[in-house]
This record gives sequence, C-alpha cells and structure tokens, in this order.
Amino acid sequence: MEIKTAIIDLYKNEYNEGIRCIKEIISDQGLGYDLYDVRYKNELPGTEYDIYVSSGGPGNPFDGLGTDWEKKYFNLLDNIIDHNQKEERKKHLFFICHSFQIMARYFKFAEVTERYERSFGVHPFVKTQSGSNDPILKALPDPFYAADFRQYQVIQPDNKILNDLGASIISMEPSDNNHEPAVMGVRISDEIVGTQFHPEADPKSMTYHFRQKERKESVVNKFGESKYIEMLELLEIPEGIKLTRQTVLPSFLKHAIANLSE
Repeated sequence: MEIKTAIIDLYKNEYNEGIRCIKEIISDQGLGYDLYDVRYKNELPGTEYDIYVSSGGPGNPFDGLGTDWEKKYFNLLDNIIDHNQKEERKKHLFFICHSFQIMARYFKFAEVTERYERSFGVHPFVKTQSGSNDPILKALPDPFYAADFRQYQVIQPDNKILNDLGASIISMEPSDNNHEPAVMGVRISDEIVGTQFHPEADPKSMTYHFRQKERKESVVNKFGESKYIEMLELLEIPEGIKLTRQTVLPSFLKHAIANLSE
C-alpha cells in the first residue's frame, strides 16, 4: 500500500531552508510528498495522508488566533487524534519549532511565552530518561547538538496533563541558574512527537543563516568574532548537526514506515 506524506509549511512565504531540508529527508526515505502552504495560502491537507511533517516558521505562535488557517490546523489535529484512537493503521505526525509551540498550545501541556532573548545558532540539548530510549533520540549522544531559532519558548510543563495524555518530555535545554530551562521535545504517543529544535537543519542551511549580514552582526556584537567563527566550525563536526539531521527525522520516518507497512 502506498504511504502518503504531507509537508505542512508554516513559513508564511518567508524564504527559508527548512522546507528544502524536510523535502530532502523525506525523499531520502523513498517517499513522495505533497506540500501545503498553511499561513500564506490557507492550504491544509485532509486526513488522506499517513505521515505529516509540520514545519518551523517565523513569528509569534499566537498570531493564528481566530484565523481560518489555525481553525483548520486544529481541526486536522482533532481528526488525526480521533483516527488514531479508532483505527489500527495510525497516522504519524512530527512538529518542528513553530509547530512545536502550536502543539504545546493545542495539547496545553506547558506554557508558551516570549523568550528572555532570541535564541539563534547551534546549541547543545540534553535527553531526559524517556528521551534516552526514544526512537528519534536514542542514537544521539547526550548532550547532542541541534539548530535552534527561537523568539518564543515552551516552559513550565504540566505533569498532570502530560500524564493524562500519556505523553513524555524527551529533551530539555541544559540547566541555567538564571532562567528556567525550556522543553525541547515531547512525545505525545507512538505516532506523534515534536521538537523545539530544528532536526532537519544541515550545514548548508545553517551557513546560509550565519552569512546573513544582520545575523552575523548580531552574533559578533553579542559574543565576538571568535565565537562566530567557532559557530561556523561547529557546523562541520560529524557529531554536530550533521548527526542530528541523519538521526531524528529519518528515525521518525523509518519508524512510521515500518508501522504502516505491517
């Protein structure tokens, strides 16, 4: 039986490298895909797909409040969850960054707030005990490196709601004495999972971001020229974002394909 895949594009017509990376990873697994431009064209897939990958995107995760596209998006989530509760052949869904923040709003398992400062670059993240055994993270070291672009954050997880959902936190920011660490990954079920970081990012996409004049100036002004050069060098180490790209989304897709093929 054919496995149908949908990419849910939340970039709002902003030029990005994320969709290119997602397309490449899906294609590498031998899957085709259809692309839906949600925030710009109000396009949403139906429930005819087996796998959904919902992208990152710019801006405020609350800017969809009251809009037609967000109502359709939440309706799609309702339908996927309802389907998975009733049917043996489940639908698989991955949320990335902006989508992860919307995921937190939808399931209400944590607070979504503006971050104390914008996060931009390659950073280390840690696995929880659940994350150490999770299919998408278990092959990564602890900590692992990932691309992170955040003006907003998911914090103050509600353990009761997580338990009621049967969900688990799989990744966190490293502890910081000055700020509460943010939630970086949550698994809702065997089929539904999301990460705040960008698992699709590759050195090419990150180099594009780092070369943008305003972003380079921001890093240099805040951290210095040597830190900027270190960030560029970090893109090329095998155990950095290359490994994360090779591991997280491919593992999700392989797991989905295996389940759907049974």
